[in-house]
Amino acid sequence: MHLTHRFMVWNSVGIIRCYNDEQDNAIDVEFHDTSIHHATHLSNTLNYTVADLSYEAILLACESTDELASKLHCLHFSSWDSSKEWLVDMPQNEDIEAICLGLGWAAAATSAMLLRLFTIGGVQKEIFSLPGPIVSMAGHGEQLFIVYHRGAGFDGDQCLGVQLLELGKKKKQILHGDPLPLTRKSYLVWVGFSAEGTPCYVDSEGIVRMLNRVLGNTWTPICNTREHCKGKSDHYWVVGIHENPQQLRCIPCKGSRFPPTLPRPAVAILSFKLPYCQIATEKGQMEEQFWRSIMFHNHLDYLAKNGYEYEESTKNQAIKEQQELLMKMLALSCKLDREFRCVELADLMTQNAVNLAIKYASRSRRLILAQRLSELAVEKAAELAATQVEEEEEEDFRKELNAGYSNAATEWSQPRLRNQVEEDAEDTRESDDKEEEPELHNHGQNPFSKSANSADVPAIKSGAVTCSNQGRVNPFKVSTNSKEPSTSVNSARSSNILDNMNKSSKKSAALNRAINNEKSPVIKPLVPKPKSKQYSLCLFLQASAASYFQKRTSQTDKTEDVKEEHPKKSSSETPAMSPQNTENQRPKTGFQMWLEENRSSILSDNPDFSDEADIIKEGMMRFRVLSAEERKAWASKAKGGTTSDGAEAKKRKHVVDESYETENEKEKAKENLNLPKKQKPLDLSTNQKLSAFAFKQE
Repeated sequence: MHLTHRFMVWNSVGIIRCYNDEQDNAIDVEFHDTSIHHATHLSNTLNYTVADLSYEAILLACESTDELASKLHCLHFSSWDSSKEWLVDMPQNEDIEAICLGLGWAAAATSAMLLRLFTIGGVQKEIFSLPGPIVSMAGHGEQLFIVYHRGAGFDGDQCLGVQLLELGKKKKQILHGDPLPLTRKSYLVWVGFSAEGTPCYVDSEGIVRMLNRVLGNTWTPICNTREHCKGKSDHYWVVGIHENPQQLRCIPCKGSRFPPTLPRPAVAILSFKLPYCQIATEKGQMEEQFWRSIMFHNHLDYLAKNGYEYEESTKNQAIKEQQELLMKMLALSCKLDREFRCVELADLMTQNAVNLAIKYASRSRRLILAQRLSELAVEKAAELAATQVEEEEEEDFRKELNAGYSNAATEWSQPRLRNQVEEDAEDTRESDDKEEEPELHNHGQNPFSKSANSADVPAIKSGAVTCSNQGRVNPFKVSTNSKEPSTSVNSARSSNILDNMNKSSKKSAALNRAINNEKSPVIKPLVPKPKSKQYSLCLFLQASAASYFQKRTSQTDKTEDVKEEHPKKSSSETPAMSPQNTENQRPKTGFQMWLEENRSSILSDNPDFSDEADIIKEGMMRFRVLSAEERKAWASKAKGGTTSDGAEAKKRKHVVDESYETENEKEKAKENLNLPKKQKPLDLSTNQKLSAFAFKQE
């Protein structure tokens, strides 16, 4: 205030200059974007001392004199009516010391340690007392940032307190008079918000601090402007902070703390740098970049929490950069043989990045590290699944509260499904003798609307709940056969059963997704060659056990079909070596062949074994005791057996084909004839007889 020409405000909206000399006493308002409002020249007859500027209004305030009271003057240029300004006088012996503007509101702090709130149109709102004398104040959107004196400091230090309030529909206080950290023997020079709405401030030593909402609303130093000054008497006058892109906008002041008004100074852009240790090393640089990226993208979570819109691509790009930095730090730690540090870094990664870390550790021949990372991946998958289940349950609960219990949104994607089922049940009771043809569409139609008298009900896919008269059926089983259980609606009770199943299916679907998420990210470490004997044995036993538990219907079909000599029994029977049967056949493993030969000895040693699983378990234990050479011999024997079996099958097929051809030549007039794929072209009479046979079949 001691300067004759000074900047009262310089922010992202515009600039307010004050001229107070012998020639002129005026205030100039200039907007960066002239489409908001044109430049304004105001006479300063009331000696305004403080001002603020927003996209809605210009706010000015003056102190009281012997004749006039302290006044708050607002130029509401965004008003849609003709009255563009209002003026409020403060009570006697009460001076305005600080003012600020927000979105739709204005605030004024007075010497009586009161804070007065107004609407942007001039309506007086709440009043509350401040714990101490006001120092400064700033507003952004619904947030109000207040700094005041908590008490007297010691040894030249300031003792300041801070309050952060949200003045939306649900008014709440975020910071409750917490101490404001300052550098030793420094004072506050700037208070404000970043363009994204995060509170920041600067002290006289040039340290810029920002509120870290994720770390319990603590203050983190993000820049030291003194490092960019060339001389000791040079300073930077901060005018704005941007988190995306990361920019500190300030005006360099040579030999002073405040910039001159003429000529108009140029704005400099400084970069942020968190004061981490060993910033010259590669490790220190990547750590600083990672935590700075975390710090400057916390505002996205705050915006999403408060219902503001933001670009999802910005958050995805930030996550990508952070994961790349973590992977680089993990690779550096691997080179330095810091495997414990690698696990600590992996704990900060996302699920996909942990999977990449497992692959990197495996290819780097660090099997212990890969195993640790695999365990960490399982834990992360379990935590992710648990959070998803909790979120879905909470969402379902909220939907039930909003929609009511009678119309709870628990159906899959058909909100009127239950009403349709009830209507269809009533139609069924009225017309029991009539049958209706169902029209099943992809969306909007009820798949349960067919009457109970119809016998053939089309298959209902996409995980729909099926109810039958044969007993309880698993509603979540996905059938692979073409024939699926039918659905019938017999009475009004079916709607209640459907509701119950809908609710349970939603939870079970969430659990299934959770289980899948838990299983999917587990990646086994890639073991370099040569493989260890123990690892290869485990894989071999797993494969043999899995193949042994499969159904053995293909083998029985094969033996029965080979015995058949004449393919004339019935039209439903298939030839012995049909393509489907050959595809289903699987070769025996060495363990299966060993078990078949030693089954009698196992049963003699353990006569109490009645279950096939017990025999297989005992056989696997005995097979595991065998030497590696014996196991290899059994495996090679199994491979040799499969090749010989395949040759014999080809021979059998050739013999059967020849017998088919001879029989076709002799008996062309007989019906129910199964022709092989490769045959000679038939004459006209045979074709006519075969076509007549096909017509009879139809």
